[in-house]
Amino acid sequence: MTRARRRRIIRTRRTVTGLSLVAAISFVAGMTDAVGLLLSGDFVSFMTGNTTRAALSFADGNYTHALILFSALWVFILGNALGIVLAHTVSARRTFVVLAGVSILLAAASTVPGNVYPRVQFYLIVLSMGMINATVEHIEGLPIGLTYVTGALSRFGRGIGRWLVGDRNPTGWLIQTIPWTGMACGAVTGAFLTKYAGSDALWFVSALALVVALATAMLPRPLHLHFQQRISPARRRI
Repeated sequence: MTRARRRRIIRTRRTVTGLSLVAAISFVAGMTDAVGLLLSGDFVSFMTGNTTRAALSFADGNYTHALILFSALWVFILGNALGIVLAHTVSARRTFVVLAGVSILLAAASTVPGNVYPRVQFYLIVLSMGMINATVEHIEGLPIGLTYVTGALSRFGRGIGRWLVGDRNPTGWLIQTIPWTGMACGAVTGAFLTKYAGSDALWFVSALALVVALATAMLPRPLHLHFQQRISPARRRI
């Protein structure tokens, strides 16, 4: 076997593993998104929608709801930052650590009585949805969004446009359908789950996140490092 062929095989295995992981995590994210929306009435990951709704609430004089949604934006940002910090400082098995953290946050949200402290539960779910984005940041250099599939659909549409004008390298944009498919299937599952289980649906989502986390623990250590962007330390000035 030539070195070039071996590299292609390794890259293919790495890509397939990464896409399988993205599909599983997007499924969890979709479930969380649907459950969170049905329980709280507000988006837990669609921050573009929350920004627009906050602006409308502000214009209507509903300043309390506007403040809640604007606060959710910062909680989501904090979740993304916390996910990166966990991924790069706690363990070499970064995906496992971040997903385990997501599972813990969802379990904590499920213990909060939604009818008594609805916003505490809401913010815990938003925090977990921000954190989950730090599990996989790219596949073979291609950016992957786990909770913001609008970007994936945009890249997919632009890929179709490039194909129509003569670009015959479809791999990069075809894989953008993976996170959307996973999230859509997860959202349908989460909607049905909430319909029959109510607030207890969060327990199921938390358990599923933990199962996916345990599955990633069996992945080789280099893969955990490969799916995330490297931290570039600041250069000292002389």
